[in-house]
Amino acid sequence: MSALSFSPHLHININRNPKLTPKRRAKPNKIRVSLQTTFPQATFSDPFVLQLAESLEDSLPSSSSSSPQPLPLQKLRDSSSQTLLSTPWPSRKDEPFRFTDTSFIKSSQIQPITRPSSSLDVSTDAQFPSLVLIDGFIQNSALNLSNLPDGVYVGSLLGVSDGIMKRVSDFISEFQCGDLFWSINGMGAPDLGVIYVPAGCKVENPIYLKYLSVESGNVDSKKLPISNPRVVVLVEEGGEVGIIEEFVGKEGNDCYWANSVLEVVIGKGGKVRHSYLQNQSLNAAHIKWTAVRQETASGYELVEVSTGGKLSRHNVHVQQLGPDTETELSSFHLLVSDQTQDLHSWLVLDHPQGYCRQLHKCIVAHSLGQAVFDGNVKVNRYAQQTDAGQLTRSLLLEPRATVNVKPNLQIIADDVKCSHGAAISDLEESQLFYFQARGIDLETARKALVFSFGAEVIEQFPYPSIRNQVVSHVKNLMGTTDVSFS
Repeated sequence: MSALSFSPHLHININRNPKLTPKRRAKPNKIRVSLQTTFPQATFSDPFVLQLAESLEDSLPSSSSSSPQPLPLQKLRDSSSQTLLSTPWPSRKDEPFRFTDTSFIKSSQIQPITRPSSSLDVSTDAQFPSLVLIDGFIQNSALNLSNLPDGVYVGSLLGVSDGIMKRVSDFISEFQCGDLFWSINGMGAPDLGVIYVPAGCKVENPIYLKYLSVESGNVDSKKLPISNPRVVVLVEEGGEVGIIEEFVGKEGNDCYWANSVLEVVIGKGGKVRHSYLQNQSLNAAHIKWTAVRQETASGYELVEVSTGGKLSRHNVHVQQLGPDTETELSSFHLLVSDQTQDLHSWLVLDHPQGYCRQLHKCIVAHSLGQAVFDGNVKVNRYAQQTDAGQLTRSLLLEPRATVNVKPNLQIIADDVKCSHGAAISDLEESQLFYFQARGIDLETARKALVFSFGAEVIEQFPYPSIRNQVVSHVKNLMGTTDVSFS
């Protein structure tokens, strides 16, 4: 039996100060806390998180014997409140946040949003069934669920049948790898969005989830409203569905914090195509978890384009729970301002003949921009005949732009085909010369090369209307409207 671990770590602008060893703290006592219980400060080590937890608790509607909370939601809140009590706010001393500074959030006046906006007209793509969440609240008036097959459910947890309620309850809070922000969402989510696809059902049109942040503050006030949208996707054996997530804010550079979670459970032979678009305000915080569990012979595809947020972090955790399982992750991050874009991913393969591919690309086009990629692929002992590949490529277009990449491939199985690679550069002079030799000026050549770098990911969106929307948005951000795309 052999064990191999490859963890090349490439970065620039390294902090050369010696790393301080944190003082050891006594472990807090484990206690169970319900939503009606005041948090015991004597057993908690982080007053800031305690205060945040209390404000989240106060923002939730009180339940009564006549209108109790649905079991999955209560189960989620109970487990999240327990985890929250023993989890400190992350700092740069913590390895997962070594290059991601969350002090922007901590120094703000965080205010949980207690009620949805009632006077907002939301437009969605009429060709797709859609679910709209405003500041984390599901808008039943904006539902567009025409032409869904029989047995498919899209909407609030409050409207599901007893059978679907039981299935959702079986999976809620079973995921054990979440961090502080996962628990904050679990405690503060006002509702659960549910997408349910019965066995053998293939949903032809993708389901469009639009997350809109309305409540906001400004830079001077330090006000930072927080929303906690959460959606569960449950695809039974042989089912297929496409999911489109789009995160946007109001016009302008408002300050807010969108703290989102998407859980995906794919049954045997099922398939999910996931498109993710993030275009938040450049003064916003955007933290998202995507947790996926795949059964035997299932497939999951993620295509991501992220351009917004002062601080944006996407945590992706995929676990293959059966043989012959396929996973493909493609992401493109674009930084055009003083931004931090962070992708942390974990792919865990535990069974034979698994397949996974990950492509991460980013462009840092601002001198104060910082991109982070920490990708982990773990091939465990019984994952024989696995085929796994990982590639990250980054363009730095400004002298002081920064990127930190850490591809990590851990192999315990001994009969596998695995590879990974990383590259960080500016545009190659030979490529620019090729254009200029054919009469194309330097500025146009640079625009064409920069855009084509991200187009490799953009063209993987499976829906033409979404692909065209992303192309237009990226061109506007990069000032490349005169570059053609086919």
